[in-house]
Amino acid sequence: MKIISGASIVPFRLFEMKPVRSILYFACIFLSVLGCKQKNTDVEADSSEKTSNTAIIPVPKLEDDSYDWWERHKDVLSTKDALDPEIVLIGNSITHFWGGSFPPLKNADGTSRVANGPHSWEATFQNRRVLNLGFGWDRTQNVLWRLNNGEMDGLAPKLVVIHIGTNNTSETNNARKNTAAEIFEGIVAIYNSVRSKTPKAKIVLMEIMPREEMPDNSRRLLINETNQLLKQFAKDKGVTLLDISSKMLTSDGILTKEFTLDFCHPNEAGYQIWGEALQPYIDGFIE
Repeated sequence: MKIISGASIVPFRLFEMKPVRSILYFACIFLSVLGCKQKNTDVEADSSEKTSNTAIIPVPKLEDDSYDWWERHKDVLSTKDALDPEIVLIGNSITHFWGGSFPPLKNADGTSRVANGPHSWEATFQNRRVLNLGFGWDRTQNVLWRLNNGEMDGLAPKLVVIHIGTNNTSETNNARKNTAAEIFEGIVAIYNSVRSKTPKAKIVLMEIMPREEMPDNSRRLLINETNQLLKQFAKDKGVTLLDISSKMLTSDGILTKEFTLDFCHPNEAGYQIWGEALQPYIDGFIE
């Protein structure tokens, strides 16, 4: 009887314990699966952030520079309507520091800044009304933000010149370097935005000017690849695309300080090349 009794007690205890063990077992599995899902979600989020094209996601100022980005944006908004520009230049520091008075060139402390190409600016634009929407260190995503935040609203220029993209080839703590396809997509997004805001304007899209001294520099190669995509876009869409690189480079493809200050920003002679290339469009579309 004791054996039978003992045998009868054991199954009873197992019967009592199995549900508890089952609950604990499945709880552990559930938590493990949940943890894996969370980990996978984090990986997917990180991957998505890395693969999303930052060049087409509008953002304001990213980098510190020798001027006040927000102050310049305010200056544009406060002067553009009264100016009623015939010509609008859109770009980064290459455009920004060419010259012009609308908006005024300022240092970060608000004092006046000397332009890099004042003589070529005067020779190119003379007394025409020009709005300079060049912002130092701007990438395509910064220009898209500015276009979305009023800088060309209500304007009806006869000519718009777009030169942007070189800063998208830079890797910083604030923004990653983009691929040629991404930079191209950002430039096209800007072109389309300008076209929608100024349907009657003549738009001249610039190829990205050469940068870095040697032709085999990785940044130069990235710029060349982007420009090839722009060439195909211009051909397919009938867009005016202007390339001045051949006039800035030696026969070996070397960029010298004959035309640049630092193998990136034009000096007076470099700006003269740009101005002379733009002259037919200025004379042809502006009385």
